[in-house]
Amino acid sequence: MTTDRSYAILKSRALIALGGEDWRDFLQGLITQDVETLQDSEARFGALLTPQGRLLFDLFVVGRPDGAWLDVGAEYRAALILRLTLYRLRAKVTIAADETPVAVLFGGDGAPEGWIADPRLEALGWRGYGVSAPSDTTPVDEAAYDAHRLALGVPGPADWGSEKTYPIEANFDLLNGIDFHKGCFVGQETTSRMKRRGQIKNRMLPITFDGAPPAFDAEVLLGDRRAGEVLSGQEGRAMALVRLDRIDGELTVDGKTVAVDRPSWLPL
Repeated sequence: MTTDRSYAILKSRALIALGGEDWRDFLQGLITQDVETLQDSEARFGALLTPQGRLLFDLFVVGRPDGAWLDVGAEYRAALILRLTLYRLRAKVTIAADETPVAVLFGGDGAPEGWIADPRLEALGWRGYGVSAPSDTTPVDEAAYDAHRLALGVPGPADWGSEKTYPIEANFDLLNGIDFHKGCFVGQETTSRMKRRGQIKNRMLPITFDGAPPAFDAEVLLGDRRAGEVLSGQEGRAMALVRLDRIDGELTVDGKTVAVDRPSWLPL
């Protein structure tokens, strides 16, 4: 039986369990997202930045009765645990890897009990932690979920890497990944300054084309002027970091025509 709702295990994601009486205060002073009001079984999207304001680790903070999970890139989990341990100092916080699997549901209407709405965008679906696949879903691989995310124009970790990109360039401000009303966090000065000036020169936007995606870092050109660079992609569609003042007109990559496909959720 097939349905409009799909289920995938995200092997690219892993969990860190935070506990102890100081975990909220500890995390509140580090990441871009507010956790003071985080509820049990609620997820919030955010990041830990470098002091210079560039993306270091993206994460979802998931409220639990006795603390929180950090849903992070599996390849970066050990590095993030080390970074958090260095920041801990005398705070009463426990930090440990947790092997509970991460899964997603997307498509269809509504979510079964135990699934948590993706805080970035409603159409991305729900995230699950140690919960079974509902009986009325179609199992798919992670590539199918990435295609769904890409179709919505939402960038992912493969696009921003580590210590390369400012979170506003990766649309964290438009995907509920930055709370500009909270107190200080690492990299706040640069992030807040970019927001206050209101002049964002570059953003990640999807581009469309015929055939296989161009190579990562391939130049996007407007005539003979550089307009951006290609990031991750699949057949016919990719993300690109583009200059917003150079997306109107005939764009090319390696001599082939491409076009920006601005998502409806992203105002320019």
